[in-house]
Amino acid sequence: MRTILLILGLWLLAGANLMNAQGGRLKLALLKYNGGGDWYAVVDALQNMAKFCNENLGIGLDVEYAIVDVGSPDIFNYPFLFMTGHGNVVFSDAEAENLRTYLLGGGFLFIDDDYGMEPYVRVAIKKVFPDRELVELPFEHPIYRQKYEFRNGLPKIHEHDGKPPRGYGILWQGRLVLFFGVESNISDGWESYEVHKTPEELRRQALRMGANIIQFAFRQ
Repeated sequence: MRTILLILGLWLLAGANLMNAQGGRLKLALLKYNGGGDWYAVVDALQNMAKFCNENLGIGLDVEYAIVDVGSPDIFNYPFLFMTGHGNVVFSDAEAENLRTYLLGGGFLFIDDDYGMEPYVRVAIKKVFPDRELVELPFEHPIYRQKYEFRNGLPKIHEHDGKPPRGYGILWQGRLVLFFGVESNISDGWESYEVHKTPEELRRQALRMGANIIQFAFRQ
């Protein structure tokens, strides 16, 4: 059954990438999860991120994003998933298996800790990848060296606990399938100024780092 699901995932993701290559309008997708955490903790972040990528990377994203349940087969329609929030995250066995199949089939997940997610995310991801560890990516990793260069890794956009930003990943056969940002909260900087009153220079850094992540995910 796992092999069948993996083949199906590869087929669906290949179709999504083909649509992009032919000039279709791919959407970014916001991941909806259980556990009580506010998965919906964004206002216009993804719309602004899509607009920035269209203007600066020429990707051609739909500025409207999708919302998908972690356990739904619909996740295979979107090559890039975004996840955020402040609280608890719980994946059922079926949801963990669905997400694993998606990621091994070519999908990509970016998790931005909006504060308070990290301990729960680590448990949830361990359920998805019991045979893998979240590893901190070196500053030399290509995700920090796409169109924009971030020599010191993730930029600090929103102060939480006075700790430096950290970027962690799950690697599968040499491919980065998941990127987890902690103590950075770059998606706050994707929001319009009115949402968090983030200074313009920090917003620019956040959008550029987000563009790097999306560009990396689509290129690798």
